[in-house]
Amino acid sequence: MSQRRAGVRIREIRETVVPISSDIRNAYIDFRRMTASVVAVITDVQRDGRPVIGYGFNSNGRYAASGLLRERFIPRVLEADPETLVDDSGTNLDPHRIWRTMMQGEKPGGHGERSVAVGVIDMAVWDAVAKIEAKPLYRLLAERYRGGQADDRVFVYAAGGYYQPGKDLRALQDEMRGYLDQGYTVVKMKIGGAPLEEDLARIEAVLEVVGSGQALAVDANGRFDLETALAYAEALAPYGLRWYEEPGDPLDYALQAELARHYEGPLATGENLFSVQDARNLIRYGGMRPDRDILQFDPALSYGLVEYLRILEMLRVHDWSWRSCIPHGGHQMSLNIAAGLGLGGNESYPGVFQPFGGFADGIPVQDGYVRLPEVPGVGFEVKANLIAVMRSLAA
Repeated sequence: MSQRRAGVRIREIRETVVPISSDIRNAYIDFRRMTASVVAVITDVQRDGRPVIGYGFNSNGRYAASGLLRERFIPRVLEADPETLVDDSGTNLDPHRIWRTMMQGEKPGGHGERSVAVGVIDMAVWDAVAKIEAKPLYRLLAERYRGGQADDRVFVYAAGGYYQPGKDLRALQDEMRGYLDQGYTVVKMKIGGAPLEEDLARIEAVLEVVGSGQALAVDANGRFDLETALAYAEALAPYGLRWYEEPGDPLDYALQAELARHYEGPLATGENLFSVQDARNLIRYGGMRPDRDILQFDPALSYGLVEYLRILEMLRVHDWSWRSCIPHGGHQMSLNIAAGLGLGGNESYPGVFQPFGGFADGIPVQDGYVRLPEVPGVGFEVKANLIAVMRSLAA
């Protein structure tokens, strides 16, 4: 039997740290020192006389993972036999084999920051794979995992409503009105960073703008103990909100389950669960209800798309629709996954976490939905402020 030869090689992986600082805060942290890692996976494949380069970054809410990337995960990929990193044809990279290479020597458990580092490289690898095949990533995913059926557009909601110095109710209303003007039909705001009475006044101010509880979701960012979560639940119930998000610590499944017994409206959580094991425990023990609740696992934070595919398969086994998944992060990678795999939507950050938040330039949000560009890869090249940062790394 002939030995498989690697026709595609990773020549280099570069990493840098980019600030995404802001004076905004949620119920738990402010973002004055927030950073993100950006990587470039440079291959030996040529297009128009230049190497194909896959780009990746970590989603907001977790800091740059430079130490993990430079000390463990990048060296493991670069030191591996190139033949172990390509698919059976030898004509493209294999994200699953690269993922296994990155995780060599890693013990089970401990799904904190290392999942972020792996997710950064995983994003860049998938970007490179789709570029090598000259296809948008969402169409490549649909072909591989959904019988070729891709969604032509994806539901997106505008995440904002942060606490900010000098931001009064009028400024909050103006912000939300601006999202509606941009084409969004659902907005999200932060709660839990002020007393309940003040948060209720903020919610009612936003409802004056959006008109219906179904157009508003609220997010406590894991701030509450059970008593506070239940007090908010009782106060929120009459508004008929789109969802009540992450009331308690993400690993406190007992709190989540108890809250579900008292709050009949939709609950949302999952953005701070970074593995299939943690996601499975949420489904087993968190009292989540597949007929109404929302799962927000972020592929960029949870070991990347390779692990996210395992999460989706776990959900299928437990009779959850993939339409219940609306990933956190507001970035193009999750948007491609949503369109390619048929998820329920994607978060959007039209005003913050730039240059990473938001989608392709020139494609507007219309009636709460956005389309994807027909360009190879994730589509970073048609988001001008983001690709400028990425190309400076690969120059």
